[in-house]
Amino acid sequence: MAVNVVAVLGAVLIVAVSGIVVQRLAVPVLRLLEGYWPGWLRRLTAWRRGRVLRRKAADEQAWQQLQSQLEKRRLEKTELSPEQRAELAELEHRRHRRPVRDHEVLPTRVGNILRSAETRPYHHYGLEAVVIWPRLWLVLPELARQELSAARASLDAAAAAVIWGLGFIAFTPLAWWAAPVGLAVAASAVAWWVPNRAGVFADLVEGAYDLYRGALYQQLRWPLPANPADEQHIGDELTRYLMRGSDKPYPEFTPPP
Repeated sequence: MAVNVVAVLGAVLIVAVSGIVVQRLAVPVLRLLEGYWPGWLRRLTAWRRGRVLRRKAADEQAWQQLQSQLEKRRLEKTELSPEQRAELAELEHRRHRRPVRDHEVLPTRVGNILRSAETRPYHHYGLEAVVIWPRLWLVLPELARQELSAARASLDAAAAAVIWGLGFIAFTPLAWWAAPVGLAVAASAVAWWVPNRAGVFADLVEGAYDLYRGALYQQLRWPLPANPADEQHIGDELTRYLMRGSDKPYPEFTPPP
């Protein structure tokens, strides 16, 4: 009886410790899945980036051709075929999941999904994520922060599933099917679960900038952009002000909210 109790307690302890270890490893594993690889893998990194860039260029060319067709059909008051519309929608989706600039591209799908969310606010609004995001987080409504936190936790859990799947292979000496099951779980997480969760988190991050950057401007007493043409310049000025400060007499601060 005592032996059984000790065995059960030991098993519970092992599971608890394993959970803590996996939780700590989730973020580093996610970084690897994003494509932030060590220097000795630079050739693999360059090869993978090259493939992504070639696919990006091909998609851009196909998108431009379909956009030209779309403009032509609008002038003729006709529409694209269902197949062309489906292809255009797919191209739009893939373009949205990649960074705008070639030098921002990472070697993995997950990395490009998250990098696109990090860099697009700068291209749209002049707001550099590294500088702006900690401030923006503080002005987000509680519901928005809860949604972002839940999405990030789900993304980390997906990365943890990769670790659990690979760890399950260690039980192969006890059960022959442990290796294929573990590999299947890890591969499924890498191919589908992690990219899907990354996409949800990326959409929420972009949405936070889209909806609440005005609140950040107001809290910082920074003049709101008057129109889209001015927004990137004003956002860039705000980013530089927060990074370095300024002794210039402009812009004039707005009244407190």
